[in-house]
Amino acid sequence: MKLLALVATLFAVAAPSKTVQLAIVHTVRGCHIWQPSHGQAPATALKLKHGDKVTLRVSCPMDFKLVQVKGPRLALGDPTLHTGTQRTIAFPKRGIYVLQATNVQSSAEVGLQTLGADNVLRLTVTVS
Repeated sequence: MKLLALVATLFAVAAPSKTVQLAIVHTVRGCHIWQPSHGQAPATALKLKHGDKVTLRVSCPMDFKLVQVKGPRLALGDPTLHTGTQRTIAFPKRGIYVLQATNVQSSAEVGLQTLGADNVLRLTVTVS
């Protein structure tokens, strides 16, 4: 019986990590939001397991500066997220992470009509 348990332990396969897709999209009110998110809000929250990933895609016609404001240090790479590109971020440790994305150009600079001030996007990721 102990041998069977040892063999099962040696050949246990770890569950693959999942990747959540998020996009920054243009909206008329506030200029941009995370999608998919609940409602039309500039902030969203995710619950992941350690090792999971988030892919951020910029579908809004402006660039964004991505910074980490809380949590264990992440490898974010170049802080500028360019329109039409995507970046995958891994979350290797448990904790609460907060990322903030701020547009580099204003709505007026890229010729977009919006209502109200441009949103500052906030992503909170809780990793268990």
